[in-house]
Amino acid sequence: MPKNLPGGATAPPDAPVSSADGEAAASPDGSSREARGIDGAAAPKDTPQPNGRSNSNGAGRSVGTRKKQFVIASRLPPDGLQTLGFQPLQFDAVEQALRSNSDIEVVDKISLKSTLGALADGMGGAQGVLVARMTEQKAAALHQQAQGRLLVERDQQLNLMDPALRLPGMVTGVNPSTAGGPVLNAVISVIGKDGAPQANAEVSLFGSMLPASGVTDANGQVSLSLFGETADTVRGLYVKPKADYWSFYQRDPDISSDEPNVVALRALSDWPSLAGFPRQRAYGWGQKAMRLDQLPSKYRGQGIKIGIIDSGAATTHDNLHGIHAGFDIINKKVDPNTWDQDTLGHGTHCAGVIAAADIASGIRGFAPDAEIHACKLFPGGQISQLIEALEYCIDKQIDVVNLSLGGEEVSEALEQQIMRAKRAGVACIVAAGNSAGPVQYPASSPNVLAVAAIGKFDEFPADSYHAQTLDSNVDAYGYFSAKFSCFGPQVAVCAPGVAITSCVPPNNFAAWDGTSMATPHVTGLAALCLAHHPDFQSPQYKTPGPGRVERLFQIIRASAHRVSLGDQSRIGFGLPDVLAAVGLQLQAGQQVAQAMAPQQAGGMAYDPLGLDMMQMQMSAQNQPWPLLHVGRFPLPHPYNPIMW
Repeated sequence: MPKNLPGGATAPPDAPVSSADGEAAASPDGSSREARGIDGAAAPKDTPQPNGRSNSNGAGRSVGTRKKQFVIASRLPPDGLQTLGFQPLQFDAVEQALRSNSDIEVVDKISLKSTLGALADGMGGAQGVLVARMTEQKAAALHQQAQGRLLVERDQQLNLMDPALRLPGMVTGVNPSTAGGPVLNAVISVIGKDGAPQANAEVSLFGSMLPASGVTDANGQVSLSLFGETADTVRGLYVKPKADYWSFYQRDPDISSDEPNVVALRALSDWPSLAGFPRQRAYGWGQKAMRLDQLPSKYRGQGIKIGIIDSGAATTHDNLHGIHAGFDIINKKVDPNTWDQDTLGHGTHCAGVIAAADIASGIRGFAPDAEIHACKLFPGGQISQLIEALEYCIDKQIDVVNLSLGGEEVSEALEQQIMRAKRAGVACIVAAGNSAGPVQYPASSPNVLAVAAIGKFDEFPADSYHAQTLDSNVDAYGYFSAKFSCFGPQVAVCAPGVAITSCVPPNNFAAWDGTSMATPHVTGLAALCLAHHPDFQSPQYKTPGPGRVERLFQIIRASAHRVSLGDQSRIGFGLPDVLAAVGLQLQAGQQVAQAMAPQQAGGMAYDPLGLDMMQMQMSAQNQPWPLLHVGRFPLPHPYNPIMW
């Protein structure tokens, strides 16, 4: 007989639901799965043990697969199917069944506590999310039993979107012997201004096989050993300082094993565009490229709530004293208020770009008067914790969320929460990724705005590692698509993501690369748009909801203009413009739409991508050409490298 499941579902007769563990489930003929092969045939008793396992009865235990953490949630029916009888499982019954199973450990429950209501958010079936540890076999059985009405997914680890050092190719399958082969021992000494030793600098030495890496001590020195290498086979030397200095990269360095090899770093303030920094306030090159420096001072993002789901935000920084709210998801059971402790610096860097205070020193963020909520998800963030962070944002009625993170696989459970956030009026701005491949998830979701990274030539020293991000698609104004940036049709816009100077703990500054750094530029611009664009003062878009989010994304895309010579999959609609996004400068698409209104009334369809039709119409009415662009095509613009 079929076995009954919580919520009325039934499982196939052979579903392994009654076993003590997922690997020992009984088959229909009564035999144990452990005693049978994959094809159902009886396995011989002398079957060799898997690699890594032992038949011996010695001390210790064999290494096997551990139980894994899974996200369990009701699968919400597609629109229209709920009325046809496709109902989610009763989640309370599912939870009770899981907790009563001795082989499943429920480690967390995320309650969807939003007060929006089922009708308001359109996701009435979303009752909660469980996080449980179990074997993969047990998870597969649970998924099968639910007959498609229950999501059972690996609670995958998330990554911050800052690029790992990639050049040159650094890891091979070769394992050099430490006995008898060549060994290059080198001491690297890192100094800064006036010869001051730089502690805690990351140093990597690359040969033809395995790299050697370390961190400098209090004297600014680190000893590295490259096995199987000589001084003539060293391919690269990389130094990443803790803060306040430019990185360093030397291809084919001349390394000595007889005396310390000194690397003198250049201070950030030695760069012409940062002269006097941080004692004197400065705009980053990316903010100036987006024309933030030309925005009237009263445009400061007041009244907008921004969520930064990252590694926290160090409020010890002079530019970030104004951040007063947050939630530490990863340490919530110990102390949820430790969101202001950022051991990685990544969230602090993002927060600086978005909302650094407008004071006499340091940098100024896009929206210094916005209300910032720092949701700490790293180190160690997982899908389940991101779902909870988004629930916090829904509950706190956050307007814009910065997600400089991503995972390896698409998560349907997370997608349901992103959709729920959008329906609540939460706009998610997401980093496209740094793998130099297809756009990663959740940036690939159709419910978010994906941001790729660009750089600008002459905005960093030629001997810094930033130069390794340079591609051949540099345009006449020096813009280029960053080599590491992910690409694809999901990219909506691009933003500055190379050599971005911002805040790091405790009260310092650093220049970093990544789509992680590009995304906060667009998040800050989105906050300005919501606070000051006339559309969001009207009844139609003032109330949070999915229409408001879509309108915001439309305005951001329409404000952009093309940069770099890279193909469109690398830049989307281009680089957004602050003045256009807040409504101070009419977008070109709006100008053309107004000019075409009489023709539209006569039945001519307006195609924003049709340049020939637009040129004919503008010429017929003796209209000046727009200042920005039409759709995705570049037009004459003082900041546009492609001149017609």
